[in-house]
Amino acid sequence: MKKLSKVQLKQQALVLDVADKIEAKGRADIPGMLQCWFDVEYHLFPGSLLMCFQFEDEQALAAAEPDILKWQKRLSGAMLKKGVILKDMRKHLVFTLKGPDD
Repeated sequence: MKKLSKVQLKQQALVLDVADKIEAKGRADIPGMLQCWFDVEYHLFPGSLLMCFQFEDEQALAAAEPDILKWQKRLSGAMLKKGVILKDMRKHLVFTLKGPDD
């Protein structure tokens, strides 16, 4: 794996900070949410950012699905506060049953 540049390290810190805050809020507000994880290619940032809310089962996922737009807006707003504009917020946050290693 290639070493990250100073700019990419700043981007990584920014994404980790936002992910930690969103995950804490999500786990408090959404029953059945296990964790928040993300995937990003820093040389394509912010377009490559994909944040995932992982759920414990299909029932919890189905119950949370109607609120996905609210969480996409929260992610977009949190990134905007850090100076990062997500052009299409719907592409950057998904609800899933899969974990980061699946």
